[in-house]
Amino acid sequence: MRYPSLPCLLLLAAAAAPAGAAVLRVEGEALAPKGGRALYRETHYLQDVGEQQARLVLYRCNDGRAFARKWMPAAANAQAPDFEFVDGRDGRREAVQSLGPQRRVRIRASSGAADAARTLDMPTGGVIDAGFDAAVRAHWPALLQGETVALPFLLTSRQRWVPVKLRRVGALDWQGQPAERLQMQLDAWFGFAVPAVTLVYARADRRLLQFEGTGNVRDAEGGWPLVRIRFPGAPQPVSEGELSAARSQPLVASCSR
Repeated sequence: MRYPSLPCLLLLAAAAAPAGAAVLRVEGEALAPKGGRALYRETHYLQDVGEQQARLVLYRCNDGRAFARKWMPAAANAQAPDFEFVDGRDGRREAVQSLGPQRRVRIRASSGAADAARTLDMPTGGVIDAGFDAAVRAHWPALLQGETVALPFLLTSRQRWVPVKLRRVGALDWQGQPAERLQMQLDAWFGFAVPAVTLVYARADRRLLQFEGTGNVRDAEGGWPLVRIRFPGAPQPVSEGELSAARSQPLVASCSR
């Protein structure tokens, strides 16, 4: 089934960088929620730039070849960063650019299509893509106290802001780690359905451990399938050379040989 891609955000697993680590790498695995079939892999690179953080994601076929890339430069507003996503399979591109108090949202459906651009005012507390992770951290104490947090989230695929609500579901043990389960869902009806997103965060360092909901990588039919993405391993320091290579790595047009 096809759903609008609500949380393009969450597929960047963030973590606090250890002192002296210029670049961190986080590995993720995307699975089908039913049956656990491996869909694709993700490699996330986090680089401290002063007090800000730049992020790069490579989306990989199961054999390791990269088919899509997302780049997110360091931003003063961690909840609302700029980003660019490109899919090498069909040329789809999504991008958000800051224009003072506004944001320019561009979408290209395929390599041969023209860009569809729209300029939106930036709402107070607005959240863009992986900036959702910063929002979770900012509201962590309130969430643990049982409060429901309302946020305007940029639904990039629809080029519009939508209200979402985030709440704590409860504590759990996730692969031996004390963790908290959160849920995010639309706070209004817009004529389209988006399943609720379930998130698992480590209690100790507020690191994203698992995401379950609508992904931001299209399937063969052009829809956004439901996925379960796990980030079981701790962030690992790597060289700036590895990050540079990831930024320039060619994208394949298909995961099939």
